[in-house]
Amino acid sequence: MAEEGVPVIRYEELPEGPAVVLLDQRRLPREETEWVCTDVPALVDAIQSLAVRGAPVLGIAGGYGVALAAARGDDVAGAAEQLANARPTAVNLAYGARLVEAAYREAERSGAGAAAARALAQARALHQEDAEGSARLAEYGSALLEELVPGGGLRILTHCNTGRLVSGGEGTALAVVKAVHRAGGLRRLWVGETRPLLQGARLTAYEAAKAGMAYSVLTDGAAGSLFASGEVDAVLVGADRIAADGSVANKVGTYPLAVLARHHRVPFVVVAPVTTVDPATAAGCDIEVEQRAAHEVTEGPWGRSGLSGAEGEEGRALAPVGAQAHNPAFDVTPSELVTAVVTDQGVASPVTAERLGELCSASRRQASGSADGMMRS
Repeated sequence: MAEEGVPVIRYEELPEGPAVVLLDQRRLPREETEWVCTDVPALVDAIQSLAVRGAPVLGIAGGYGVALAAARGDDVAGAAEQLANARPTAVNLAYGARLVEAAYREAERSGAGAAAARALAQARALHQEDAEGSARLAEYGSALLEELVPGGGLRILTHCNTGRLVSGGEGTALAVVKAVHRAGGLRRLWVGETRPLLQGARLTAYEAAKAGMAYSVLTDGAAGSLFASGEVDAVLVGADRIAADGSVANKVGTYPLAVLARHHRVPFVVVAPVTTVDPATAAGCDIEVEQRAAHEVTEGPWGRSGLSGAEGEEGRALAPVGAQAHNPAFDVTPSELVTAVVTDQGVASPVTAERLGELCSASRRQASGSADGMMRS
């Protein structure tokens, strides 16, 4: 698995007992510190406070959380339920938790110890599979960009954070950018700051700098002027949930970028593992969009050593006391604005329900033939 410095997530047997250990993303880029979660409530807190975030890694966190509950002898079903509902929009979180819960249930008749071992093995397999899927995303995505925008020297615009911090490997959309960069094809990465918590400015810029990319951070409102001046060749973003009809829920601010890209005839590409496609969600209007607290907008995002709210730290007031805020965590982009969806099972372009269904079916067939024989759908 690709690692640069502190691992993003791992399961550890510590002297005091089992734990899920996270790179605390709230403190980046100032410092690389870890948050040790010794039970599921602590992990749920880490997920909700964005110490760990990003669709694929949330699936891994959900899986490890259920394995942790099993190892501790806690209520596994209750743990899976808590984790699955910790953040409602990101489908991978519930996917990982339910997958490991199912593995535990299958092994229960062999005893609690065997079931806990089986749950951990499944969680670790999910982690490894995500790393392998990330490599395929990079391969498929970079090949697609060569077709869409031949000639290299690409100026790519991205939003939020989609790199190793969200994945068991190098990421989703940012994994593609890294592949283009390694091949000498990246001229400039435009990094949208991503309001209100600055996941682009704090996290994507952090990863871009580590990778030696040429990059610039821009205010979210400046993206339109970049398109107008012809400075964007492609937009690459991730996804937290893709409905059966191809509608994409991603970090708020994604939809306006898709509209700008369509107006300026710039490819708009979504990069996500096939597990992010949710056949049970028929259309974009059916996606539950998480609403975040008002203080994330009305207060400055920085405390003394990280994001406001880390260890109870308070931010700097930006709005009058009592100001209300509209702070959805995500928005939904309709499929007609998406040039392609790149998954670890292939590319959907044009983005149709039929093509996404084919990719999901291919994933299920592959999973049913795996060593453990479990269906992953």
